[in-house]
Amino acid sequence: MEAINEVHVSEPGLVVVDVAAADDETAFAFHTALAARWATTSVERTTRDPGQPGVRLRCYLDLRQPINASGQAPTSH
Repeated sequence: MEAINEVHVSEPGLVVVDVAAADDETAFAFHTALAARWATTSVERTTRDPGQPGVRLRCYLDLRQPINASGQAPTSH
């Protein structure tokens, strides 16, 4: 995986999540669970490291933006 860019963790609440899973289905299921709770980047594919078991996935999430029951970040009034 690429190095973590400073901008991705430049403020409290910003998180880089590296996932190692047995297969694509498991990695994407975990990402879906994260995305149901917090604002996350989308992911389209996993990567495989030669000679290593399983797959890897990286996403970025913002703990400052919880998602409400409708699947949207709450709006401030």
